[in-house]
Amino acid sequence: MTTTELAAGFADKVLGAQSTFRAVMEAMARPGRIQRISVEAGTPAPLMHGSAALALTLFDHDTPIWLDETIAADGTVAQWLKFHTSAPLTGDPSSAAFALIGDGLALMPLERFALGTPEYPDRSTTLIIQVQALGSGDGFRLHGPGIDGETLLQASLQPVDLFDRLNINAALFPRGLDVVLVNGDQVVAIPRTTRLSQGS
Repeated sequence: MTTTELAAGFADKVLGAQSTFRAVMEAMARPGRIQRISVEAGTPAPLMHGSAALALTLFDHDTPIWLDETIAADGTVAQWLKFHTSAPLTGDPSSAAFALIGDGLALMPLERFALGTPEYPDRSTTLIIQVQALGSGDGFRLHGPGIDGETLLQASLQPVDLFDRLNINAALFPRGLDVVLVNGDQVVAIPRTTRLSQGS
């Protein structure tokens, strides 16, 4: 594939990155709240629009990226990331700054990703997980910093026990994994400080 055949990046690189960065910061500050990324950006399959915009905004030559088999399948996303972000790819999830997950059903044990260290808890993997739906589906109760009391998130998740798995963050803190859920142009952040339970 030549560079002319690759999907474009942001229509406006600076404004696109600024708008997406504001959206993801708002998502992190308000866990469980759906934010929309509406900027125009090329989106190579099987990435969703939100995942592509996050990659264009957050990935660079200092952020090793791990791709699951669904995302990595035909090499298109890897080429697109290399061209637009210069981010190096890694086959070792424990060394990844970000992981792009297209098939949650095949998600490996979370302990295989970088969990940070006591000295550098920020040296952990942020998981960007594409899901079937945000705003509908099962209900999950979230509480912690950035949440007034608790908030209810509805989502159709794969794996269905994702939030149960993320309870490892409570024991690991301040180490742990941050997660961004993506459906189309919608994103929801689940920082490591957020505590989760299923509810209606």
